[in-house]
Amino acid sequence: MEEILIKRLEAAVTRLESIPHPQGGSQPQAVSFDPASASSEPSIVAFNNLIREYVGNVSDVGNKVGGQVKDVTNILSQAFAAQKDLLVKMKQITEKPAAGGLTEFLRPLNEKLTEANKMSEGPRSDFFNHIKAASESLTALAWIAYTGKDCGMSMPIKHVEDCWQSAEFYSNKVLVEYKNKDAAHVEWVKALKELYVPGLRDYVKSHYPLGPAWSSTGGSTDTVSAAAAKSSVPGGPSAPNPPPPASLASSSSSSASSSSSKPQQGMSAVFQEISSKPVTAGLKKVTDDMKTKNRTDRAGFVSSGEKEVRKSAPSAAKVGPPKLELVMGRKWVVENQIGVKDLSIDDCDPKQTVYIFGCKDSVLQIKGKVNNITVDKCTKMGVVFTDVVAAFEIVNCSGVEVQCQGAAPTISIDNTAGCQLFLSKDSLGSSITTAKASEVNVMVPAQDPNADLAEHALPQQYIHTYQDGHFVTTPVSHSGG
Repeated sequence: MEEILIKRLEAAVTRLESIPHPQGGSQPQAVSFDPASASSEPSIVAFNNLIREYVGNVSDVGNKVGGQVKDVTNILSQAFAAQKDLLVKMKQITEKPAAGGLTEFLRPLNEKLTEANKMSEGPRSDFFNHIKAASESLTALAWIAYTGKDCGMSMPIKHVEDCWQSAEFYSNKVLVEYKNKDAAHVEWVKALKELYVPGLRDYVKSHYPLGPAWSSTGGSTDTVSAAAAKSSVPGGPSAPNPPPPASLASSSSSSASSSSSKPQQGMSAVFQEISSKPVTAGLKKVTDDMKTKNRTDRAGFVSSGEKEVRKSAPSAAKVGPPKLELVMGRKWVVENQIGVKDLSIDDCDPKQTVYIFGCKDSVLQIKGKVNNITVDKCTKMGVVFTDVVAAFEIVNCSGVEVQCQGAAPTISIDNTAGCQLFLSKDSLGSSITTAKASEVNVMVPAQDPNADLAEHALPQQYIHTYQDGHFVTTPVSHSGG
């Protein structure tokens, strides 16, 4: 049996040796990088159509809205362009790079996702929900990093759908705020949704349902990157230089091994010299008068007068100056109020918004109807308001108490621990949305006007069971004896 296998191997080697190498050389012909040929692939043509139709529509509406919406839309367009470049390069790469190589390969796309995410950091702007919707949606482009069922990601189609669901949380806030105010913002949200569902989702479903596909005739990641760089230089060669002969690699490895052996010999000599000497050689002998218990200048206790107090001053958090002002006649800004219990906004109208940021242990009363109220990054903050036209939002807070004396169509509680919400009879029809929120209690008036408020704890734990082909989610109910 072994003789038969050996003969078959020898025959295969003979056939391979008889095949002439290209250009008469002993090295295989280098792979050329031709973006034009890759761009004619059906998947690339389809992605160009996706950019032209869907991304172009979002860009047109974003330019119409202007401001930060235009800026984040430009980043979105650049991110899709970066993904197109990666799809073109993948057509030239045979081997899927390792984890480190894949990270470097995806760096241009990651930079755009990071740039969009940074726009949402810091104090909230008027277009915070627009920015978050765009930045959250861009994570859908990470489908290109799917490498298999063990990579920790969902399948590409589901990944795109899940990422849009996260972005839709913020896009719905834009719809609520601008539904009856500015049609351009509503149009931007609709265009953004169409870009991902059905746009990107259907594209991935048609061309990459099982993840990115690598070329069967291309080169390695480094080869393609070097070839692409040279092809961008006028007069540059179209193919990278062939790899160095094997003799260079073998000689370099042998020299490295010989050089690494020299320090080992030197260290062996050092240890040999150390072991040849007594362990206590060179140590100074401690006499009785040098011992601490016999020294007259040292006491066995620490006196209060000699005790040195070393208290490192706590690093104070960077807190800006307190503010309570109306900006450009349309936005009330309440920032960095610490321990102030009598904050009040008296002169307001339904076109104005209120933004409360970085306040602690304070109470704010808003007298009158405003369009929107947002409480952001506050601790032990109390807010009493009359009416809101759009929504009341609580995000990134801890220990907040809110009292609605009038009506509020939508109340949103996001990433908050500890919230006491007091509703009036006019606000019982409010839609309350919670996400990553815990210890949320809602107080509602009882039928008997003389009775105490009825307390209801909103569930924060859920049970998911698979039934009839889909998951059924029910809140966990806690009952005591």
